[in-house]
Amino acid sequence: MLTIDQVELRGKRVFIREDFNVPMAGTAISDDTRIQAALPTIRYALDHGAAIILGSHLGRPKSGFDPALSLAPVAAHLADLLGRPVPLVSDWQSGVALQPGACVLLENLRFNAGEKKDDEALAKAYAALCDVYVNDAFATAHRAESSTHGIARFAKIACAGPLLQREVEALQRALKAPARPLIAIVGGAKVSTKLEVLQTLVTKVDRLIIGGGIANTFLKAAGHAIGKSLCEDDLVPVARALLEAHGAKIPLPTDVVCAHELSATAVTRVVPVTAVGADEAIFDIGPASSANLASTLKGAGTLVWNGPVGVFEQAPFASGTKAIATAVAESPAFSIAGGGDTIAAINQFGIADRISYISTAGGAFLEFLEGKELPAIAILNQRGETTA
Repeated sequence: MLTIDQVELRGKRVFIREDFNVPMAGTAISDDTRIQAALPTIRYALDHGAAIILGSHLGRPKSGFDPALSLAPVAAHLADLLGRPVPLVSDWQSGVALQPGACVLLENLRFNAGEKKDDEALAKAYAALCDVYVNDAFATAHRAESSTHGIARFAKIACAGPLLQREVEALQRALKAPARPLIAIVGGAKVSTKLEVLQTLVTKVDRLIIGGGIANTFLKAAGHAIGKSLCEDDLVPVARALLEAHGAKIPLPTDVVCAHELSATAVTRVVPVTAVGADEAIFDIGPASSANLASTLKGAGTLVWNGPVGVFEQAPFASGTKAIATAVAESPAFSIAGGGDTIAAINQFGIADRISYISTAGGAFLEFLEGKELPAIAILNQRGETTA
């Protein structure tokens, strides 16, 4: 890939695809992590004399303009952070008046018909706005859309921003030539959302630690009664096949935290996996399992973490994920963590400064782990080869 530092920006119109898909509370931004992460790229382009057109999506509008998903709050917040005006531009089709050193934000790109379908005419319209296209939104790299893939086909120059570049480098370091042992932690509610990544990772890692609702499906596949726990019965045969083929790599919990209800005041029981009551549900791994897994993680060379191992948002079921988070933080391994729930856990337990790399991506992170080709990365690689 060509990268932004290899491109002359002075006097050029630069379209930067960022990820400003931030959580909102009404019209207020409730977490500006993704905006803060984009600031160095924007400032770099401004400092190098570019005229900047920023683009992003927000949410999933059904068709056309939706005032609840307008990027107006993002434009206002960016103006405050950058200390300069950042006008929000809705009518950009006939061009955008812009001088070097100035910055505008296009209205939510998903308001544009054809954006999600990678419409060629729309992609060419985006490309006509700029001299240089920069993709700095790794979280959208798994989608072939007009602003992530199509525009890179038609822009005069297409390159990667530093955020996207660092994401790719960190993931490649973790998967292509990792320091051993390579240990992956995959948690979350459902096997179905992470089945392909489990099937891929188990062939690459030295240990595959599973947790959350995913672990329940595997426990049932191993012959344990799991009461009323969340479980995908149709995927039990798949889990059983993975255990039969790779069981030595997949340590299952030996004890669990159970309750009759999921609440902050739930009465809990810590029991061996062989003693879950028929009217109970598993909501976390137990202390013995936590200690065993923590010991394993501290000896890792590389750690990849996606998903909590329990319902950590509720205090009675937070201990397992806290133990895992602490062990990842204390391990000397190169560690990379990604996904919304994982980042929430990292922030809750205050370990962000001790993770080697934190990815804000969810779907793109998982698909990269699965070994899939990400369309937005592939086109930048193609354009880089063409430029070379």
